[in-house]
Amino acid sequence: MTAAPTSGEAPPEEVTLAYDLDARSVAFTIDEDVYARDAVYGAAHLFVDRCWLFLTRPEERMIRVRLKAKSTPTEADLEALAGEFANELLNQVVRRQVGDATRSIREYYMARAFFGAPETSTIDRLLAELDAEEMAEEDLEIRVPWATPGDGEAESP
Repeated sequence: MTAAPTSGEAPPEEVTLAYDLDARSVAFTIDEDVYARDAVYGAAHLFVDRCWLFLTRPEERMIRVRLKAKSTPTEADLEALAGEFANELLNQVVRRQVGDATRSIREYYMARAFFGAPETSTIDRLLAELDAEEMAEEDLEIRVPWATPGDGEAESP
């Protein structure tokens, strides 16, 4: 997708992921300055069940990704696979950025959940209050079957 040029500006250059095709695979080189290594690994992980993946490092800060189809694909299938991988790369980058942006909030809530002061719920407090009232009002008068009449307990009739 390209944006329409405004007056006096040169049209923006279309950015695409350049790839190489052969009979059963599509390959491309990814610059780690554009897509972090974690994003490449995350995208590759999602394609493991669909094709064979081969990752190599042709030069420093570059990752070569080769996706080899498990069956005999058409050229359109391979181009679609490359496009889906490029979309997933972008998805992984955005997920990482959102994760970085919300890290402090997540850490706060996790710390609060694990180390916050334990509060009893309203229901627990009400049940405890009812139990306290019942115990105070009523003597349990539990008979002890092994008690002898001389121990202060009455023998059952």
